[in-house]
Amino acid sequence: MDTPGRRRNPYELTEETPVYVISVAAQLSGLHPQTLRQYDRLGLVSPDRTAGRGRRYSARDIELLRTVQQLSQDEGINLAGIKRIIELENQVAALQARVVELESALDGAAAAMRQREAAVHASYRRDLVPYQEVQQTSALVVWRPKRQQTSD
Repeated sequence: MDTPGRRRNPYELTEETPVYVISVAAQLSGLHPQTLRQYDRLGLVSPDRTAGRGRRYSARDIELLRTVQQLSQDEGINLAGIKRIIELENQVAALQARVVELESALDGAAAAMRQREAAVHASYRRDLVPYQEVQQTSALVVWRPKRQQTSD
């Protein structure tokens, strides 16, 4: 995974790099090439395309093909159900990424607010604030309002 601020080598292969032709992807996933074409038509696994419209699969696509096969054969889920599961998993992943992004923005805003508060507090001129020591006394002061004279 890329780290922020780091430049990526354009020739570096990642799990998203589309490098496998359909025959290799079929062999790696244990599926028939025609099955891969059907999954592409149904939108279950959408490989990248070359300029000549040839399919190129990434390592992530191969893993997804294996997942589709496992859900279909072992769990008995139909292809429409698998497509919905994949869509929901993608949505959850996108929402989790958004939460991380928002938490990071919130942390940044909180840090900026603390810096601004510290700057305001540092700007106070404490030498101009009068200070009087309060002395404890036991005197009781009663206040009575003056009576207004009424003219009759």
